[in-house]
Amino acid sequence: MRPPRPVTVAFCPQPPLLLPAVAGAPSPELAAVRAAVDAAVHTLLADRPEVVIVVGDGVDGVRFGPGDVGDLRGFGVDLEVPFAGRVRPGGRRTPLPHLLGAWLLDRAGHGGPRLGVAPGDLGTALDDVPGPVGVLAMGDGSARRSEKAPGHLDPVAAPFDAAVARALAAGDAAALAALDPAEGARLLAAGVPVWRAVGTALAGAQVSAELRFDGAPFGVGYLVADWRLR
Repeated sequence: MRPPRPVTVAFCPQPPLLLPAVAGAPSPELAAVRAAVDAAVHTLLADRPEVVIVVGDGVDGVRFGPGDVGDLRGFGVDLEVPFAGRVRPGGRRTPLPHLLGAWLLDRAGHGGPRLGVAPGDLGTALDDVPGPVGVLAMGDGSARRSEKAPGHLDPVAAPFDAAVARALAAGDAAALAALDPAEGARLLAAGVPVWRAVGTALAGAQVSAELRFDGAPFGVGYLVADWRLR
């Protein structure tokens, strides 16, 4: 089923370094990524979506909402980020992509309804929203873009990320849907399940697209783009 319209998508990377509390001292590289991400999220919110769906790799079959919370203790920072509203006792722990998605929405001043889903639930979640909807698609490119990258250098990593960048720039949902999940896993490209899910959900749609960032400042591919469907 074709998703409800209008739909706006912001594709954003998911490095914990996006948060100043984790990154520490400012850097030009992070400033450029944050500026691109802020622009994509503001485009997402400009269409006043009834619900923002934050999609990221995480716990299949679980939806995150009010009262749920994530934390950054695994990165040495004693910081909790509520997914939506106040934390409630017994709230579920959000995975990193959903934590960062919530932080980006908060940073943009968005207090409206939001729903966190795994890639396999995106199509159903879109069908469940009757009006304008935003999709915040969280995911990195390959973590094998340089010798100092988390997965070390793989010569296939840059061409793989370049193909994703072309698809994002062209609004090519079919190309995203056709990404090879096994190759994505081998290249440590965490965004592949999310990009495939967005591409599948938006198959056949007419898209206005803008690629805002394509780089690997820390050996990990960061891609930022936004799509608008009408």
